[in-house]
Amino acid sequence: MRSSDWLERYAPTPKRSGDTRSVFQRDKARILHSAAFRRLQAKTQVMYIGMHDFPRTRLTHSLEASQIGSSLVAHLSQQQPELSQSLGLSKSLIESLCLAHDIGHPPFGHGGEIALNYMMRRNGGFEGNGQTFRIVTQIEAYTPNAGMNLCRRTLLGLLKYPVLMSSARREILPDDVAHFRHLPTRQWLPAKALYDDDKEALDWLLEPLSHADRERFGQFSESPSTDSHGRSAFKSVDASIMEIADDIAYGVHDLEDAIVVGLINRELWLEQMFPTLQALASSFTDFDAVELTDNLFSSHHYERKAAIGSLVNRILTSSRLVTQDQQFESSLLVYKAQLASPEQQLLNALKQFIFKFVIRKPEMQVQEFKGQQIVMELFDALAVEPDRLLPENTAARYQAAQKKGLNAARVISDYLSGMTDAYAAKLHQDLFSVQPPRM
Repeated sequence: MRSSDWLERYAPTPKRSGDTRSVFQRDKARILHSAAFRRLQAKTQVMYIGMHDFPRTRLTHSLEASQIGSSLVAHLSQQQPELSQSLGLSKSLIESLCLAHDIGHPPFGHGGEIALNYMMRRNGGFEGNGQTFRIVTQIEAYTPNAGMNLCRRTLLGLLKYPVLMSSARREILPDDVAHFRHLPTRQWLPAKALYDDDKEALDWLLEPLSHADRERFGQFSESPSTDSHGRSAFKSVDASIMEIADDIAYGVHDLEDAIVVGLINRELWLEQMFPTLQALASSFTDFDAVELTDNLFSSHHYERKAAIGSLVNRILTSSRLVTQDQQFESSLLVYKAQLASPEQQLLNALKQFIFKFVIRKPEMQVQEFKGQQIVMELFDALAVEPDRLLPENTAARYQAAQKKGLNAARVISDYLSGMTDAYAAKLHQDLFSVQPPRM
């Protein structure tokens, strides 16, 4: 395996006079200027678009994750300079991964993801990370058939779950429902995996790895069973850094949103989070749970900002590069980034707190339910007469897939998953709402 193999692209890239950018800088530019990235500005992160006047969207979340990812690389390069250099850690690369990591998520957050997974249950399923891989390798129109045509190492860093859906899915799927409104959503959470439809792109990506590394990279930490999906065991060092940045942005920055709009108040925090902070306090230096609480719920915005910044810094600066598995031959798979145990416990507690007391709140779940119904009803209508209802270019892709004997339902899934929340709602209204004529 040559290190240059990881900088190769699937399709030839024309050289431009005077372009001195690195491979990773070019990848970052392609992601930033893509339609899929722009659509994140109108896709739900935690709070649904329109619920409040300034909550984070998928776009601002991705930008914040990118900044955190860059800081993680700077920290690791300072703490472990020789190892960071030998691994070729790159700020531009990690920024690219963080900017692109959510572009496969459909409208209406994880509710939309569950809805599409149900509608695609007999056609390979749907999963947001798998859709991201599909967008960057095929769909985004930078090339005729290679999507954004990103280099191998960037694609490897986007593989949070380097296994195929057919091997990761539970062995027996739940029963179909008689009506979409009866869908038991927790039973239809997707397996974390790539689509079998995209196996060719995955095979090309993993070519530089030895046969032994490819086999090991696709192993599971938990094998699928009759009623639960499998969990992949490994990811590359770059993907591990991106995942930490994503988790920090979710667990800490989304906490700020929830406090500002009143979804989380001081009393709830004291009851549910403060005991955890006190239990962890002895593991931290220069940490005061009372002061942190006072600042988070201060009437002065700058004090809350300082508290959020201190949390991010405390978690981020505990990161280190550690051995993931020495049996790998590729150094990109031998190592991973990892937080210190107390900081990981703190971040896990914050993520669980956000999930339980923000995402699962009834007013949030009402919006998620509504979004799920929109997505399933749109898919149902488009699948009946795709030639009639799909846009011309999407209908052409659908027909081409049929002629080649490919999974044509995936084209409808691609179309719906690319929509913003507002566009999906408008199309649903156009199809199903009977409006009186204007006088």
